[in-house]
This record gives sequence, structure tokens and C-alpha cells, in this order.
Amino acid sequence: MTRSVKYGLIVLVIAAGSALFYKKVYIPKTTYETVTPKVGDMYTEVFGVGNIGANNIYAITAQTGGKIVQILTDKGHWVKKGELLVSIDPVDLPKQLEEAKISVNKATLELEASKEELQSLKAQKALALVTFRRYERLEKQAFASKAEYDKTKADLDVIDAQIKATNARIDAAKIEIDRAGKNVEALEEKFARFTIYAPVDGYVIDREAEVAQSVAPTQPILKIVDPKSVWVKTYIDERLSGTVKVGQKATIILRSQAYRNYEGVVKRIEPQTDAVTLEKEVDVAFKTLPKPFYINEQAEVNIVTSQLKQVLKVPANAIVYQKLTPGVWTSHDGKAHFMTVKVLARDNKSVAVSGIDARTVILMADPKKKALKEGMSVHL
Repeated sequence: MTRSVKYGLIVLVIAAGSALFYKKVYIPKTTYETVTPKVGDMYTEVFGVGNIGANNIYAITAQTGGKIVQILTDKGHWVKKGELLVSIDPVDLPKQLEEAKISVNKATLELEASKEELQSLKAQKALALVTFRRYERLEKQAFASKAEYDKTKADLDVIDAQIKATNARIDAAKIEIDRAGKNVEALEEKFARFTIYAPVDGYVIDREAEVAQSVAPTQPILKIVDPKSVWVKTYIDERLSGTVKVGQKATIILRSQAYRNYEGVVKRIEPQTDAVTLEKEVDVAFKTLPKPFYINEQAEVNIVTSQLKQVLKVPANAIVYQKLTPGVWTSHDGKAHFMTVKVLARDNKSVAVSGIDARTVILMADPKKKALKEGMSVHL
């Protein structure tokens, strides 16, 4: 065998091996999955993380000092507006109130007695006046003595004095009733401070005192949340918050219930941005409140900021950038080709684009395979 034939055989073996490598090894490693755009609606969303809070949290405090007699609720319990929550020992206040009411009754009875006495005196005066006028005529006609006339006049004067005194007692009784009544009102108001009632239908989230504990005025005992005011205090990057408006729909996912989505709505947007985190607080209320709920529980919120009708959507990982220009890789005659697109909107999984049509076959880049380059051979 000549040397040239020998080298020729070697070249042939190498060529055959290269062809086998290309078909069996190289091509499979450069085979790419493909997708085509889908036509549909897209809801653009802004994502944020926050914690459950409430606009109205009522601190139930002692209105007066004393020892707690009973607490009729506890953490995690629902209460109704007007329901008795706490009783504090009023000590001798009930006795004082009873005595004040007795004083009112006594003054009232004295007033009634004085009024009846006044009516009797007025009747006596009418009779004494008739007698006095008769003796006055008789004394002028000399049929009655001066002494008899003077006596009837004195009797009339005595009755007038008694009427005046009775009127004074009536006025005094009225003053006493008013004074005692105000005392009763003051004691009733003071007594009411020893019982605490629920200000709203709510949910008890904290209990800071116990039965038999002595509390000072304004000392916290319970905390109640108004369930109508519960929301998620969501923190959103200020660069994204400009599209968020009050009334927009949202989805809430609680950390304790990652399997469930709660419907929500944007209720309030704080007018100030946090100067440190550069985030804005957006309060998102629940349409259906989770029961039970936990104040300060972490939650994820997706706020729907707009809706695009019948747009082309591609998977988010199909979009690649070349020199900051977005685009997709397509296959043309077995070669990779980069097509620029315009990004219209994004959601969690998809990107709405223009610049391609629904028939465009898009190559899905795979970091485990060879990086796509313009004009390189690809296998679908």
C-alpha cells in the first residue's frame, strides 16, 4: 500500500467520523424547541409584596381605673357592635347612684306634697277672702265690731304668708330635683365607664390584660379590627406605581394560602414615596375577606393596570435582547435569524409583541445548548 493511499484512507476515516459526529452528536445538541405566537387578551399587571393591615383598628382601653371583673372575649373571636366586652369593679359607685336616685325621689315627693298644700291654701284663702269682705261691709254698717273685722283680715294675711312659704318650698324642691338629677346623670356616666362595649362588628386581634388585673385609665385591654377596613399594605417600586389607579382589580396571594387567589381592589394610594426604599404604599382591599385573617401576614399582590385586546403573545423567555433591542430567534432555511419586535406589555408569563405574525416559528433559546447566533445552522 502506497503512502498516498494510506493517507487517503486516513482522510476518508476522519471525514466519515466527522460526518457521524455531526449527525449523531452535534445536531442533537443544536436542536431547539419552537413556539408560535398566540392571539388573545392580555392583562398587564404590577407586582408588589406587602402585609395584611387595616385602616380601622380600635384600641379598647380602660376609661377609668380599677380591677377587671370579667373579659367576655379573646383573641381570634368575632364580636358584635354593642356587645359587652369588659367589666371593671365599680366599688361603691352603685350605692352612691342608688342614694342619688333616692334623693331625686324624695325631692319629687316633697314637690308633689307642696303643690297639694298650695291648692289647699288657695281654697282656704278663697273662703277667708269671702269672710273678710263680709265683715268689712258689716264693720262699715256698724253690725260687726272692729275686733271681728281685724281677726278676719289677720286670718287672710296668715294664709297669704303660708301660700308664699309653700311657693318657696316648691321652688326649693324643683331646685333639689334638678341638682339631684344632675348628680344621678354624673354618677350614671361615671358608672358607664366601668363597662366597655364593642364599638363595631369586629375581630379581636389582641388581648393585653387579664381578669383580676388592676388597670389605669386609658390602659389597653383589647384590640379590635373593623373587617370592612382590612387590606394589604402593598409596596410597589415607584417606577411602576405610576400606572396604578384607585379602583383597579387585583389578585392577592397570602403566604399561608399559596394555593388560593383572592380577588381584590385598589382602595388607596399613599401620596408619599418611601425615601429609603423608593417604594410607594398601595392599599388593596379584599372583595371576600379570608376568615380567619392574620394582621401582618405577608401577601403578594398583582394589580391589573390595563387590558390589551387580541394581541400576539409569546412566552417571556422567548424574548432576547441584542444591544438593548428586543427580538426573537426564528429559523429561515435551517439558519437562525434574529427578528426585532416591539414589546407592548408583560404579565407574569407572557409578553405582548408586534413586528411578527401568528405564523412565525420562534426558537426557544436554551442555556444548556449552544448559544444562538445569526446564520448558524439549527435543527428543529
